[in-house]
Amino acid sequence: MATSNLTSIRRALISVSDKTGIASFARALHELGVEILSTGGTRKLLTEAGIPAVEVSHRTGFPEIMAGRVKTLHPKIHGGILARRDDDDDRAALSEHDIPLIDLVVVNLYPFRAVVEDPGCDLATAIENIDIGGPAMLRAAAKNHRFTAVVVEPEDYEPVLAEMRANNGGLKEATRFHLARKAFEHSAVYDGDIADYLNALRVAEDYADDGVDDGADDDGDETETEAQWPPVFNAQFNKQWNLLYGENPHQDAAFYADMEPPEGSIATVVKHQGKDLSYNNIVDTDAALECVKSFADPACVIVKHSNPCGVAEANSLLQAYELAHQTDPTSAYGGIIAFNRELDAATAKRVIDSQFVEVIIAPVVTKEALALTKAKKNLRILSCGWWHRQLVAPLWQTNPEQEQDELRQQPVRPAGLHLQQVLGGVLVQERDIHTLGRNNLNIVSKRPPTESEMRDLLFAWPIAQYVKSNAIVYCRDRRTVGIGAGQMSRVYSAKLASLKAADESIEVKGAVMASDAFFPFRDSIDAAAKAGITAVIQPGGSIRDDE
Repeated sequence: MATSNLTSIRRALISVSDKTGIASFARALHELGVEILSTGGTRKLLTEAGIPAVEVSHRTGFPEIMAGRVKTLHPKIHGGILARRDDDDDRAALSEHDIPLIDLVVVNLYPFRAVVEDPGCDLATAIENIDIGGPAMLRAAAKNHRFTAVVVEPEDYEPVLAEMRANNGGLKEATRFHLARKAFEHSAVYDGDIADYLNALRVAEDYADDGVDDGADDDGDETETEAQWPPVFNAQFNKQWNLLYGENPHQDAAFYADMEPPEGSIATVVKHQGKDLSYNNIVDTDAALECVKSFADPACVIVKHSNPCGVAEANSLLQAYELAHQTDPTSAYGGIIAFNRELDAATAKRVIDSQFVEVIIAPVVTKEALALTKAKKNLRILSCGWWHRQLVAPLWQTNPEQEQDELRQQPVRPAGLHLQQVLGGVLVQERDIHTLGRNNLNIVSKRPPTESEMRDLLFAWPIAQYVKSNAIVYCRDRRTVGIGAGQMSRVYSAKLASLKAADESIEVKGAVMASDAFFPFRDSIDAAAKAGITAVIQPGGSIRDDE
């Protein structure tokens, strides 16, 4: 029975695809005096484990049919789940039709996502793995959470048992509400997975000539754009952390991660020490981490206000940090530092001795490094794990097939989507995972770049991706010597890069320049040449390119 606060669990229906821990949970329920109803494979598992379980078909008086497609869709099941214990009509219906109450529903759904992620999965297999009875039961129980509890996650088994033991077999209303919320979240993610899968398919030939104008081409194929961008965009995220604050201190914020985040990303970090992260910390740390992944050798990226202010690649992590910091130590103060190698004690010590830093992130952090950084109790130390890498030739090699001894580990960037919210909507585009090598370049100058210039041009190019447009990056010897970001005029970005180099007494002469967009006029090129830049890499496309 139910009171204003407790529902006594006397009968449970258990039907799960993920059978993790289910035998132990069911055994504990049985020991608490709970009658168990079950179906199919779940009942077989429980029976083999010596746990009494009543087959649902015995209670309904109707067998499973259609190869198990129909087994729980029956009034004696859904009536028992949905009945309001304090409603006279509901109680009368239970009595008239001999419907037993079901106080607890333990259901999780067919593993649709795992099935369709198998490269060998076809449409028919995917369709057969769309659960119908499971969502109906968990939604019914969640709707009726005033009287019925629903459990969809194995992680909730022990807390549910602990509360039942503490309350003579009862569950509190607040707990039932919490479990109901999780059930609807579970169902929403599941339906989103199905919609996303079907939207990603091109129209099958079997459905091509059905007489319905559905926007598809006559031959049954959707246009490429229609297939890529479905009419409804579904996005599901799990909350990772409440943040210290939002973009400004008066704004609350939280960080939500993809359901299956890519390895070695901001969504997979472990925080070893330091204050809670803020919104801006997350944005800047992501920018630094993604930028440092561009480099194969030990590298360091320092970001301030979403822009790299120092980047270097060297023979050691310590050397890379020192060169990156020298680019613009003023801007580096209070910045975010990312490394693409294990953070060692020597590098950690140099960082904390050289500057104030908000966040340090690396794939792995050594115990020796953590022993040093713990003195800075507010400093956030993060490790994100290793991202996937593959052996490739350096981008600047002329003939990589003949220089196998120089092969190195190059990061592999996972495909995905980039979202940008605007008021009333969201922009969705493919992630920029484009990589550039010598074979992609079109040399348009009378003098081709030297080998050292080519190396620096291909070093500078990915950095420009992470500098706010208009972006100008000056580099020499695989380090930045000046960065101009976010100016309304590209020529002023070039002047700013030169000014920063001059302020730090860094020689620009002989450096190369990268720009994130074409030059509409020659003035930026003239300014760079005057500063001593000897080679430029840029997308091209201006009507004045020849000039």
